[in-house]
Amino acid sequence: MPNPTRPAALLLATALALTGCGADVTTRADGKEDTTEADRHYPVTVENCGEKRTYAKAPQRVVTNDVGITEIMFALGLENHMAGYVMPDDKGDMTSVPWKDGYSKTKWLSKERINKELVLDADADLVFAGWNYGFNEGEGFTPAELKRVGVDSYLLSESCRNGQGKARGVMPPLDALYTDLRNLGKIFDAEDRAESLITTFRKQVADAQAKAPKGDDRPRVFLYDDGKDKPLTSGAYAGPHDIITKAGGDHIMKDLEDSWTTVGWETVVDRDPEVIVINNYGDTTADQKRAFLKSYKPLANVSAIKNDRIVVLDYVDLVESPRNPAAVSSLAEDLRKFAR
Repeated sequence: MPNPTRPAALLLATALALTGCGADVTTRADGKEDTTEADRHYPVTVENCGEKRTYAKAPQRVVTNDVGITEIMFALGLENHMAGYVMPDDKGDMTSVPWKDGYSKTKWLSKERINKELVLDADADLVFAGWNYGFNEGEGFTPAELKRVGVDSYLLSESCRNGQGKARGVMPPLDALYTDLRNLGKIFDAEDRAESLITTFRKQVADAQAKAPKGDDRPRVFLYDDGKDKPLTSGAYAGPHDIITKAGGDHIMKDLEDSWTTVGWETVVDRDPEVIVINNYGDTTADQKRAFLKSYKPLANVSAIKNDRIVVLDYVDLVESPRNPAAVSSLAEDLRKFAR
């Protein structure tokens, strides 16, 4: 609540700061504020997963699903526009990220799956989620169903379906991150912040690429998410593809026109990865995943197993999130050690 004893100078400084964050605020002859410039920003229209979406004003009670999506909002400084977030508590350390304050300021609504009832109880005006990142026809939780009850939605671009059944992905993974930052910057009138992040992230990736293995020195890399009968991995449209490629690796599943999908172990063996990246999350620990890979007989002659070249990255590093550029840098450092 307002503090009536706050010094006038501080109030003036705050007002000036707020004025600088958006459009100019002037005073009319009748003494009331004229916010014509601010109002002029809206309505705004963005393209999201092939559809035009128009927003008459900035959403004020956003519910996000999962850690990467939530941190996109935090990176843009939009926690004041959030009603809360949904995610399990197995998604790694949230205390050391640059936007850690977002977690302390924003309500953790649930550690279970997001659903319509939770969204309505939060009085949400927008849900930021994605296909298989919360939205799921089988559970009746879809953008269409939310629209029916008066709640808008924005789809994570990594999760956009590409017209091949339920296969996902319509652009390179890092482009998906930059697209969402730019779109959300426009939706929330935070375009300067979005462009600043994109510039920083592009430089971080370029710096990592400059030092990454090249040509014949690029090791073949396989992303292992989970699974024993069939491994869940990354195709060309999930975050690991760009992370591996920009870090100087040759992603062995780059021909899969999907995001997260399963393959057969025989394909992994045939393509003989020299490095395996483990996605660290869930009930099965990274150490348990490593132990399985090293003990699974069909993989015994795979180069990465024979040479014990296994790297671990956290889930939030690998799904679309503002941590992707740092993951490129981290993996590039590891791959330099393994370069032929």
